[in-house]
Amino acid sequence: MRRSLTLFGTLLLLWAIVAQANHALTALRVYLFAGSLFIAYAALTQPRGPGLAASLLGGLICDANAPVAFGTHVLLFAAAHLTVFHIRDRVPRDDNIAAIIVVLLTNLALFLVFSFGQIHGSPAPAAVWPRLIADLVCSQVFLALVTPWFFALQARTLVLARVQRADTA
Repeated sequence: MRRSLTLFGTLLLLWAIVAQANHALTALRVYLFAGSLFIAYAALTQPRGPGLAASLLGGLICDANAPVAFGTHVLLFAAAHLTVFHIRDRVPRDDNIAAIIVVLLTNLALFLVFSFGQIHGSPAPAAVWPRLIADLVCSQVFLALVTPWFFALQARTLVLARVQRADTA
């Protein structure tokens, strides 16, 4: 339980940072989507139960203020978490480049699923794609820069909370 709540605290911080960044970028009409950061560390390094619980709590945070049906983030974060969890044995966990690649690919998948799920409500769906592509590119650059810092923050927070290291599970 301590592991999940500690990771949830870091996800709450991430949510606040991304919300503030999006607020600052409104004048440029850019939206950063960092959904994969809410699941990647927990899926790559933590046992399935506590990691999934942290990812679900992160999904609830994102659902709380998103203009989508409540539970959308929870469902997609759970699916992404379980997918990454099942491939994590093939990914070098201590390599920053591998972690960044996993985060970028997961974010791409989540972004596309969210986009295809919401585009039907647009009066001109074809006109929305250039904006979505620009948001995706900005989000991916943001994630490539922030992922090593956020993974280190989560690892250090678990150490400070005196949570046992979970190498295998």
